Amino acid sequence: MAEATGTRDGTDTSAHRAVTDVTVVVVDDNSVIRMGLTSLIDASDRLRVVGQAADGEEAVRVVRATMPDVVLLDVRMPRRDGVQVAAEVSAWSKVLMLTYSDAPEVVRAAVEAGASGYLVHGQFEAGDLERTILSVAAGSFVLSPHAAAVMRDALRPAPAPAPVRPDAGLSAREAEVMELVAAGQTNREIAATCFLSEKTVKNHINHIFAKLGVRTRAEAVAVWLGGAAGPVPRGG
Repeated sequence: MAEATGTRDGTDTSAHRAVTDVTVVVVDDNSVIRMGLTSLIDASDRLRVVGQAADGEEAVRVVRATMPDVVLLDVRMPRRDGVQVAAEVSAWSKVLMLTYSDAPEVVRAAVEAGASGYLVHGQFEAGDLERTILSVAAGSFVLSPHAAAVMRDALRPAPAPAPVRPDAGLSAREAEVMELVAAGQTNREIAATCFLSEKTVKNHINHIFAKLGVRTRAEAVAVWLGGAAGPVPRGG
């Protein structure tokens, strides 16, 4: 007869373990990988495999039947890929993508589908798998370094577009002068920069004001830097 397991106070530890184990379903179309993952998980005293699947359709059925704490899910599989499966089963269980694909579009799609973690084969140690599964089961969001970099890039705000300068019919020389006006240069400084006389600079500025529909340097700069499509309205 098998020896009963328990503590000195008579507590049945086998029953306690069944309650506290994190249950796992392993999904991968490669039987060798599936077997290896199952062996690693079974070697843990905190994890327990409750099901396996070799394709996306089978994965949904197995997860629905066993309701595991965590689903280890490959990306590329027959019938339904891992991203499609994640979008469905993440409503029932935590999903940890475990795959060879580190393509940015796949990482983003998996996270958007509800995956709570993303690991890439060859980028983690055997001991990391148990810790990651436990973390995901506890509600953490865990990404391998490359996947984390992908998500940081995806979440980084796009740089603001450079303001579009109003054309307003300015010649190349007038646009050059206007850039210097916007930089705060005086007529004398602009003349020195462009090798022009101050009178010529003044003439250019008068033409610029007329084309932009403004009367002062401040108004001209506001239109130029703000990229306004039309002239600044004149006062009555």
